[in-house]
Amino acid sequence: MRGQESERGFFSKMMGSSFYKKFILPGLISQSVVIAGGYGTGRELVEYFGNFGSLGGILGMALVTTTLWAVVYAASYEFARTFKVYDYRGFFKELLGPGWMLYEVCYLVLLLIVLGVVGAASGSIFKQAFGLPPLVGAALFLAGVVTLTFFGSYVIEVALSWWSFVLYAVFLIFLFVGLSKVGGQISANLASGDIREGWALGGFKYAFYNLGTLPAVLFALNYIETRREAIISGILTSILTILPGFFLYLVLMGFYPGILEAELPAYTILSQIAPWLLPIFLVVLFGTMIETAVGFIHAVNERVNSWMVDRRNSELTKANRGVLGGVMGLIGLGVASFGLIGLIAKGYGTISWGFFLLHGVALFTIGLYKMSKKGGKASA
Repeated sequence: MRGQESERGFFSKMMGSSFYKKFILPGLISQSVVIAGGYGTGRELVEYFGNFGSLGGILGMALVTTTLWAVVYAASYEFARTFKVYDYRGFFKELLGPGWMLYEVCYLVLLLIVLGVVGAASGSIFKQAFGLPPLVGAALFLAGVVTLTFFGSYVIEVALSWWSFVLYAVFLIFLFVGLSKVGGQISANLASGDIREGWALGGFKYAFYNLGTLPAVLFALNYIETRREAIISGILTSILTILPGFFLYLVLMGFYPGILEAELPAYTILSQIAPWLLPIFLVVLFGTMIETAVGFIHAVNERVNSWMVDRRNSELTKANRGVLGGVMGLIGLGVASFGLIGLIAKGYGTISWGFFLLHGVALFTIGLYKMSKKGGKASA
């Protein structure tokens, strides 16, 4: 008992520590929200990296996506800290003025695409892993979304950050198994130096459609107090978010190029090299589907809540949060009928341009100007 109490005390202290809240928590939340729509099934990595060659994918992931994430997250965190804006309505109203509604349109479109992707994948997971009708997976997915959105920020913060540790453990096991089974083939495919035209654009699109997850992280940034902390936290967010995807990509390269045609590459690989790990992986992946949906929906709830506080001087109740979560989850399950591959290939690639203009370009023009102006006033 004493050992268990000391262990619980250790983890409680870690989560309550200033270092964890400032530098680790944003990255874990980002990774939790990105994974299901970004690389959980492996299909996204194939679409935006693997299609450009075994080595081309590595270049796109390491040189383009990771760098862009680090720079944009750092600047975004500093902007949020400077103007004390911790929901996307406040953030983009401050950044874009009346034009912030254009960002909201892009965000809501991305929300529908992501909910469609995770809804489709949830049904596929339960059908392929347990032989159950996709409706079972959809129902459990919806129940999880409603439950977490009902309890609000603190429970979501804890759930997303702790599930990340579980997910990291499973992805590391996946990597070790992959290296032991097909390590030679991974090395051979990477050593071939296969780089195809478009790898940089693939990394660019992947980076910016996933930056649409920033609103899901904003609520956890109020612990950051200085510019240095914002920059370090932004860089660490990029690294923590991309690492599990990099682990999975390496294993995918053991089955390249045949794996490019698989709808659920991670499932295909595990069924061949580690069937015993497959149920565990799928359960963890299903949890991330719920997390990703909850992250996006919670950002909308926070946006609605800030509007209610401004206009009506009242806040969303837990029941209202749960109902909104359920409605958006149902809409996502409807979008899922368009199919996983089509949603990923066409939806994500198109919406990335909107986030590039309204977040990336705006942040490094209007945003930097406003931050420098605010800094100048503070100094005076």
